[in-house]
Amino acid sequence: MSTENNNADGRWNTPLTEALGCRYPIIQTAMGWVSDANLVIATTRAGGFGFLAGATMGSEEVEDQIKKVIAATGTSNFGLNFHMFQENAQQCLDLAIEYKLKAVSYGRGPDQATIARLKAAGVLCIPTVGAVKHAVKAVELGADMVTIQGSEGGGHTGSVPSSILLPQVLNAVSVPVIAAGGFSCGRGLASVLGAGAAGMAMGTRFLLTSDAPTPKITQQRYIDTKDSADIRISTAVDGMRHRMINTPFIDELERSGGIKRLWIALCSARQWQKETGMTYLHMLKVFFRGLREDPKAAATLIMSANQPVLIQKSMVDGNPDAGILPSGQVAAVIDDLPSVETLINEIITEADNCLEQLITRRNNRLAQ
Repeated sequence: MSTENNNADGRWNTPLTEALGCRYPIIQTAMGWVSDANLVIATTRAGGFGFLAGATMGSEEVEDQIKKVIAATGTSNFGLNFHMFQENAQQCLDLAIEYKLKAVSYGRGPDQATIARLKAAGVLCIPTVGAVKHAVKAVELGADMVTIQGSEGGGHTGSVPSSILLPQVLNAVSVPVIAAGGFSCGRGLASVLGAGAAGMAMGTRFLLTSDAPTPKITQQRYIDTKDSADIRISTAVDGMRHRMINTPFIDELERSGGIKRLWIALCSARQWQKETGMTYLHMLKVFFRGLREDPKAAATLIMSANQPVLIQKSMVDGNPDAGILPSGQVAAVIDDLPSVETLINEIITEADNCLEQLITRRNNRLAQ
């Protein structure tokens, strides 16, 4: 069923929909090798707001993907995600401005001058933060909105749960706040709107749709994960908090001492020689240098450089056992792969029912 008329009376209008020009306060976040043009097109058509994952694309691909979305939807009401440390960050900024995209999102953000340039061009700046102090700093630098991601969220994530972080940030900043981390359904949307957020953002739930480019074997691995304890935080990959589905590879990496971890990291890099350039001779040289210095630190450095390849093996090549599976804990309660249109329609219907029930209970109490 189409969601086209579900907001005819404006009941889902929030500061987010008004600023971003979407029908519903639902954000599809940027996931590397997942949030491509097709996923953003599906999200836009269904009434949500999608972000392209520019952080894992070359400059030409970013431009091609932007053009594809505009051609299919007839609008530039979508966003582009990037990181300032990526090689083509400046090109991403230029493209966002050139094509008049509605917004950009980022984690480790641009400086105040860069943000001012984007804002002057009419591009909204929406960073993702995992702590109150980062939200405050982002607004000081000029952010138009902030997305808070609780520790339940996938990939690199903070340590504060969404239920605690959201009210903290709402009290600390004056810009609209978007809630992410642990959300997948209409109950989540109703809860964050009731708490004062302007909308809800989801990554894992959009990854597990039929419109996502993720190989079916990888999606099935997510769906087969039924215990949220198996979607845990690890620092073994790059030294940072990274929530992912547990795999034998990650388990072995975490249980290993410094020398063995270094060897595993090098073997992993060697396995993908074409992408990493790790020849056998180079591998041995790095191993012995790591032994002389700090094996654990050397392993972390290698794994950090190797991380994009490991995620790509899961998300592009369909080899989840050989890669990394970034995931929010919410994957444990997802058991289907609907289209994005069906997903958003179900979320809006369920959220509407939740809010109607709340209003009914309130009115009944007042009538007593």
